[in-house]
Amino acid sequence: MNLDQALRKLKAKSRPGELTGLARFGITGEKRLGVAVPELRKLAKEIGKDHGLALKLWKTGVPDAMLLAGMVDEPEKVTEKQMDAWVKDFQSWDVCDQVCSNLFDRVPFTVKKINQWAKSDEEFIKRAAFAMIASVAWHDKEAPDKNFIRFFPLMKKAATDERNFVRKAVNWALRNIGKKNPRLNREAIKLAKEIQRIDSKAARWIAADAIRELESPAVQARLRKS
Repeated sequence: MNLDQALRKLKAKSRPGELTGLARFGITGEKRLGVAVPELRKLAKEIGKDHGLALKLWKTGVPDAMLLAGMVDEPEKVTEKQMDAWVKDFQSWDVCDQVCSNLFDRVPFTVKKINQWAKSDEEFIKRAAFAMIASVAWHDKEAPDKNFIRFFPLMKKAATDERNFVRKAVNWALRNIGKKNPRLNREAIKLAKEIQRIDSKAARWIAADAIRELESPAVQARLRKS
């Protein structure tokens, strides 16, 4: 499928009447078509993996096309230069999170980018670091516990960032790690309690929300069965 064909299919699935509602949830961006994520996934499946098309879709600047780009790109062909260019284009949390969870968490240098981007002053670049941690924690069922514990210092340091999209991503990463297995649950709760003692409104929110879920009967029951 070429670029023109892909864009025609995207436009056919557009939902202009949904844009105002999406904006209320922070899903914004110029030229947005309002294509639902399930429809994007169907189209991505129809297209198949295509690195060249992904690059062209991204360059359109259409958020829906950028979401699709992350779904059809080939992780083994993604370069660090591409990642650094794409992350600078993140202008809404959905593009950030979808690209991180559909593509960036599968490249050979995910950990390197997490460590770099977690130190960024840019809100969405910093969010991307923790979105990748959350995504790897969710997708990688075989990774040893140490692969996630090594991110704890980054999470603790970022916990004082009051910006909404950063604090929510740190919280997301902490919760996803803590739901992987009983040991990581204990370690994540321990970290959350350390974060809770930091004199920061963002840190207290991150910690309280994570502890609430990680200590919940539902999560504890599931972990006992794992």
